[in-house]
Amino acid sequence: MNQRHLRLLVNLFALLILLLGVLESSHAADAETPDLVLHGTLQGHDNHTYRNLPFDVPAGTTRITVQFEYTGHDTERTTIDLGLLGPDGFRGQDGFRGWSGGSKHLFTVSATDATPSYLPGAIRAGRWTLVLGIPNIRETSHATYEARIWFGHATDPAWMPTVLHAPLSNAPGWYRGDLHMHTAHSDGSCKSQSGVKVPCPLFFTVQAAAQRGLAFIAMTDHNTVSHANAMLELQPYFDRLLLIPGREITTFSGHANLFGTTAPVDFRVGSKDVPDWNALAKALQPLHGLLSINHAIRPGGEACMGCGWMPNPPIDMRSVQAIEIVNGSDADTPSSALPFWEQQLAKGYRLTGIGGSDNHNAFQDAPGIGTNPTGIPTTVVHAQALSMPAILDGIRSGRVFIDVQGSRDRLLEWHARSGDRQADMGGNLVAGAGTAVDFEAHVTHVADARVVVLLDGKPLPQGEMAIDSADQHLPFRWTADGAPHWLRVEVRDASGKLLLIGNPIYIDFKS
Repeated sequence: MNQRHLRLLVNLFALLILLLGVLESSHAADAETPDLVLHGTLQGHDNHTYRNLPFDVPAGTTRITVQFEYTGHDTERTTIDLGLLGPDGFRGQDGFRGWSGGSKHLFTVSATDATPSYLPGAIRAGRWTLVLGIPNIRETSHATYEARIWFGHATDPAWMPTVLHAPLSNAPGWYRGDLHMHTAHSDGSCKSQSGVKVPCPLFFTVQAAAQRGLAFIAMTDHNTVSHANAMLELQPYFDRLLLIPGREITTFSGHANLFGTTAPVDFRVGSKDVPDWNALAKALQPLHGLLSINHAIRPGGEACMGCGWMPNPPIDMRSVQAIEIVNGSDADTPSSALPFWEQQLAKGYRLTGIGGSDNHNAFQDAPGIGTNPTGIPTTVVHAQALSMPAILDGIRSGRVFIDVQGSRDRLLEWHARSGDRQADMGGNLVAGAGTAVDFEAHVTHVADARVVVLLDGKPLPQGEMAIDSADQHLPFRWTADGAPHWLRVEVRDASGKLLLIGNPIYIDFKS
């Protein structure tokens, strides 16, 4: 090959890289591109007037999001107020949807939730109107404005459009949260000012989580997402605590949390429309949510109606992503779903073990089965950012551990290495028969406890290691035999009680 041909190949390769970069960046930009953009100008003579900006909402739209910007506010004190009208204008049932004045430049409305100042409700196809009020523009001023509008759909995940849901932090790391909580929107209750038991406002649940130093919580009221509207109001204030909309799908044959979607879900398992859990799981697939079985080992009947996991026929576990293995303070009790989880792992399902307080009273501060204070247990997720998609992706990945007592600082990491291959919790490592695999547990703030290594759910005698410092790395070597296995670690105190539960690293598992 001569130099001319070599230069040609190098140039072609560079062009290919450039084109791939352009395609990738344009794809990322498309995800942020509004469906409609409205432009306009204002002059001094527009002072103290209103201007209507009509736009057509297509059929199938379930959410309208508007981002509005204009010039002159900082330099000339130009002010533009905003409002929204449905197809019936001011005179019909599907008419006035809100007025935010000049306080908000980004708002959303849908059937389940709306930015404060606006009314939630069904989105009817037809001509809507963005209303501008101009309380101040100087006689000699000139202003330009732009309204960017997104049309959402029922299958959009709860974090779309992303313009509404910027990450609270872009830093990768371990984030602590509670994935199971109830409020006044189902059966959460607390004492009123007069000491009477009443439905407990969602604010107190969020406040309790913030006081415990949590980074995220999921609101999981029974079969409803009416709490999504209150969450939208609270999120701007709680800007260090991510609020994830969820629901506890509550049926006669078991409960499961669904995270990350506010779309309607027909939960009536056993009815003609939803004959079994497999039919329900199939309906959930387009919603981008995460499904987790709750408190699988619970009594049924009047003791706890529908609480035990008893689907008939059994659910296809490939449609499930996680299992709540600690509910409240049930670790080390016959009610813990940890054995149920391990049974599924033994069948070859890679399901993430998580925990949730199942809190029903934001002021509850005494641990014990049935009381469940906020954040006990804490589910600790390694995520690329503090955002809804990143937390849910972190759970799916399995890089998760459960802090049974809900501390603020305990850590459990679990790594494996074989040659140049490595895996973290939730990952699969291909080793092969006779291959040495080096594991390492990293634990903090659990001095005077011990690490226990479990192979396929059974403790390995040589895998028990004492913890004698506040920050310790504990190595462990194991030889693969060519068969699929899973290894995980627990941390127990001197009396044998669980403190931390890690998710497995899989060896030679089928993907």
